[in-house]
Amino acid sequence: MKKTILETKGLCKSFAHNGGQIQVLSNVNLKIYQGDFTVVMGVSGSGKSTLLYALSGMERATAGQVLYDGRNLTTMKEKEIARLRYTDFGFVFQQMHLAGNLSLYENILVPGYLNNTRSAKQVKEQASMLMERMGISHLKKHLPSQVSGGEQQRCAIARAVINNPKILFADEPTGALNKKNTIEVLDLFTELNKEGNSILMVTHDMKTALRANRILYLEDGKVAGELCLPDFNRSEEKSREAQVNAWLSSLEW
Repeated sequence: MKKTILETKGLCKSFAHNGGQIQVLSNVNLKIYQGDFTVVMGVSGSGKSTLLYALSGMERATAGQVLYDGRNLTTMKEKEIARLRYTDFGFVFQQMHLAGNLSLYENILVPGYLNNTRSAKQVKEQASMLMERMGISHLKKHLPSQVSGGEQQRCAIARAVINNPKILFADEPTGALNKKNTIEVLDLFTELNKEGNSILMVTHDMKTALRANRILYLEDGKVAGELCLPDFNRSEEKSREAQVNAWLSSLEW
């Protein structure tokens, strides 16, 4: 039986707008399981990114609960949640948010130092190992502006996993990449998941969603559908694509 690592109970999120409130998430009840590669899909404005931010503590819920490993994020102090972001959570975004005045190597080092659980030498060794794994070790001294989008994203992934997070959150991580770089980045996510990393990814791209073993479909701020799949196998990609396509069509995606 899979262990629940994240759970929402009656999760609601609204934002103030023109003197009123816009409800983005409405009474969401869901569980995220340890070791899963979970993807959240839905049309633009369905609440995908808001759900991701609420689950990671980057957005405070308006009502309901977000439970991480049994702890209630909605009642935690900001300092406690910030600490979780350095110890238990990793983040990858469509816009990489790399510090432009730091080299790729230095960008990866920063969260390792902020974690404050290892020596500087250990953090440096881990950063070098990750750069090697991501295929960017030859770009150690380069600034983000001096490398391609795909290389920036691989740096961002290394930065996200340097503290061995229990959950890797990703918001449209391939949205700004070309086809070749998209496949390379998705291959890295697939490898990380096979090694036991729990991944929660938001995407609008069906090809990206194929990597998941569980897809949640969000509509009007509610979970409208769920599809469970076996682990990704490239040799079965066409049949998998047909299955996901048919499921999405049934939801009028």
